[in-house]
Amino acid sequence: MYIPTYFREDDRETLLAFMRAHSFATVVSIVNGIPFATHIPIGVELRGETVVLTGHVSKANEHVRAFAPESSTPSLIIFSGPHAYVSPSLYEARESVPTWNYIAVHAVGVLEAVRFADAPHTIEMMLDTMITQHDAAYGEQWHSLPDKYREGMMRGVVGFEMPVQQLEGKYKLSQNRSAHDQETVKGMLEHSDDESARAIAEAMRNRTT
Repeated sequence: MYIPTYFREDDRETLLAFMRAHSFATVVSIVNGIPFATHIPIGVELRGETVVLTGHVSKANEHVRAFAPESSTPSLIIFSGPHAYVSPSLYEARESVPTWNYIAVHAVGVLEAVRFADAPHTIEMMLDTMITQHDAAYGEQWHSLPDKYREGMMRGVVGFEMPVQQLEGKYKLSQNRSAHDQETVKGMLEHSDDESARAIAEAMRNRTT
């Protein structure tokens, strides 16, 4: 990802917090020689000093061809956050152009397959963790379902773990503009009807306080 110096975020705790808060991500791999994307929730773990991302896809999803050991080609997982249009009319200089403020984190690594037949406990833990994070009230119902049904569901997916080899964060929040322009942009976004724009304004405030 292209990241000018003033937009780069290298603090790992900041990036992990963002990834957990925006965990519905886009997984991009090379399948049959072309880019292939799947949109799924991703688990974010810290194992010692290694960031490990986890998830699962349907067994029928061709994305499984990108999982090791079938492939050792790295994949990209994109975490996207709030974004907002910024009008050049907000800047002091008339000779300005439109832009977009946004936050994104990219993680690169090799997807390692986890199958129920080989690691049933791991698949069960992955699903339990995801249920706890996104629908804790459903957990009791899930565990009360017949074992045969639950096992059938777990056999129908392929999980993965991805130890992160490269982690990049881009916080494009008008850092390249003057203090006056930044305040004007924040003020406009704070009063927007768009929730995403207001979130960008808050992110801008947090990075200057």
